[in-house]
Amino acid sequence: MRIRTASMADLDTVTDIEAACFPAAEAASREDFAARLAVYPDHFWLLEEDGRVVSFVNGMVTDEPDLRDEMYADASLHREDGAWQMIFGVNTLPAYRRRGLAGQVLGRVIADARAQGRRGCVLTCKEALVHYYARFGFRPEGVSASTHGGVVWYAMRLTF
Repeated sequence: MRIRTASMADLDTVTDIEAACFPAAEAASREDFAARLAVYPDHFWLLEEDGRVVSFVNGMVTDEPDLRDEMYADASLHREDGAWQMIFGVNTLPAYRRRGLAGQVLGRVIADARAQGRRGCVLTCKEALVHYYARFGFRPEGVSASTHGGVVWYAMRLTF
C-alpha cells in the first residue's frame, strides 16, 4: 500500500470513489473535484493498493476555525499557509472497508498537518461516526451549522 498526493489525472478516480461513498446530495461533483485539484492537489491523500486508489481524504486549508459549506464549492477559499486543515471527505470503496485503510490515510493527513505547522484538523461527520473520529483525537463540538446535503452534521476538531 502506498499513500500519495493527487494530480488532475486522478479526477475521474476520486469522483467515482466519492459517488460510491456518499449519496448524490452529499457527494462532491466532478466539477468540484476539478476545481479543488487545480488549487490544492497536495491536500488530497490517496491510498493505493496494488496500484488502484481505494481510499482518499481531501480538504482545504484556511485560517477560519470552522468548516463552512461554502468551502466545499469554492476552492479559492484555500490558503496554503492557513492554520487549520479542513477535511471534506474520508472515502473508502465499500469492498475495502473495515480494513483500517481510511485510518491509515487519516493518520497521514494528521501527521502532515502537524508537520506543516497547522493548529489542527477540522471535519464534520454524521452522528454515527463521532466515536470513530474520536479515536484519532478529534473532539466533538456539537451539531455543526452545516446544512450540506440536507443532513445533520457534527463538528469535530483535533487541536495540536
